[in-house]
Amino acid sequence: MSFKRNIENQLHRWKSSIERKPLIIRGARQVGKTTLIRDFAKTYAHAIVLNLEKPADRRYFDDFDDVHTIFEALFLAYNIPSSNAAHTLLFIDEIQESPKAIQLLRYFYEELPQLHVISAGSLLEFAMQQVHSFPVGRVEYLYLHPLNFQEYLEATGKKSLLKQLTQIPVKAFAHPTLMDAFHRYAIIGGMPEVVKTDMQQHSLSDLPIIYESIWGTYKNDVEKYTSNDTERKIIKHVMDTAPLYLDARIRFQGFGNSNYRSREVGEAFRTLDDAKIVRLIYPTTDLQPPLKADLKKAPRLQFLDTGLVNYSLGIQAAMLAMDDLNSAYKGAVIPHLITQELISLQSISAHTPYFWVREKAQSNAEVDLLYAYKQWIIPIEIKSGSTGTLKSLHQFIEAADHPYAIRMYAGTFQVEKALTPHKKPYLLMNLPYYAGTALPQYIEWFVQQQL
Repeated sequence: MSFKRNIENQLHRWKSSIERKPLIIRGARQVGKTTLIRDFAKTYAHAIVLNLEKPADRRYFDDFDDVHTIFEALFLAYNIPSSNAAHTLLFIDEIQESPKAIQLLRYFYEELPQLHVISAGSLLEFAMQQVHSFPVGRVEYLYLHPLNFQEYLEATGKKSLLKQLTQIPVKAFAHPTLMDAFHRYAIIGGMPEVVKTDMQQHSLSDLPIIYESIWGTYKNDVEKYTSNDTERKIIKHVMDTAPLYLDARIRFQGFGNSNYRSREVGEAFRTLDDAKIVRLIYPTTDLQPPLKADLKKAPRLQFLDTGLVNYSLGIQAAMLAMDDLNSAYKGAVIPHLITQELISLQSISAHTPYFWVREKAQSNAEVDLLYAYKQWIIPIEIKSGSTGTLKSLHQFIEAADHPYAIRMYAGTFQVEKALTPHKKPYLLMNLPYYAGTALPQYIEWFVQQQL
């Protein structure tokens, strides 16, 4: 079973581009990279699919040093006339197993531009460190993430619900059904194998073995790229304890009640960030674009998939009984998921969102997310309370040069006129949680309505 992914539009753009370069699909293991490209390969007259974990496939790059010889050997082995190169996809999967293959991508671009070349792999950042001459400027990238909510609705056959979700603004009659679907998605997450099993079995009890397998694979993968036992112990400790800190900004020194030093823990987190398993989300103090991370301030943790975190914390059963998931794990699950939704929209870069802080004596403030729109930075708070509880958002609005703010909550869509405590008028767009993947469209609609 394969799922339709939003990134497919980018693949078709790449295929038809005159300036096409070899494409590298990046993302953590088990987010669906191989399935995505195998399905895309069906749009070609011919496809050559290599898995470089297999010695028989890797030998093309081990035995030959130039792309013309590799091209001839492959087309001979697959019985494809060389004249059909422009209608052929070469898919090099698990390319991290051959630094030489990564290096040769530049020569496919320079010497065989008619051949369509896509590669994919996990832990590519580590493999790239072993490449003597990386093909900078000779390749392009796309990033694949776990299924977001729009993709989840498509995967689970809820196309009419997906159509309602993409109506801006969403109609009130669709709200309860969308909330029910989002509730399930928020509990299980968007890893393709988890979604597939949940569709088939409809029971949380069938999912633990999959979560354990995925998390265990990540641990084993990352440990391969540590250089000694101490580094392995720190990585294991960080992966075991990091989900417990979903609700707080972190300090590296002594992380997880350990005796590990700041530098050691920082290196571990950077390794996990390279592997796209755990990312560090840093705050900014900026009120206007471009936003800059303040690396001196404590970051938040952002995991690859909220479902994996829920499983690690053992809270999935409790979440089933909740009416408003904003109370799940000290209020941290929904902000994490909406951040994950925003990241999922970034298919051509590895950009992560920011949150905003103001740290002054007796006047600390923290806004959950920021979104850059034209010349403005739009603050986004994720709350279940009334507008009167939005203290941090009010501080941002009072300092900002525009009147736009967003609250994401369990209620229905509405726009209201509001006042900060210092009587500055502003416009508050209240969005249901499930609108995370549609935030760019909602923000454009919101601002355009007021102009």
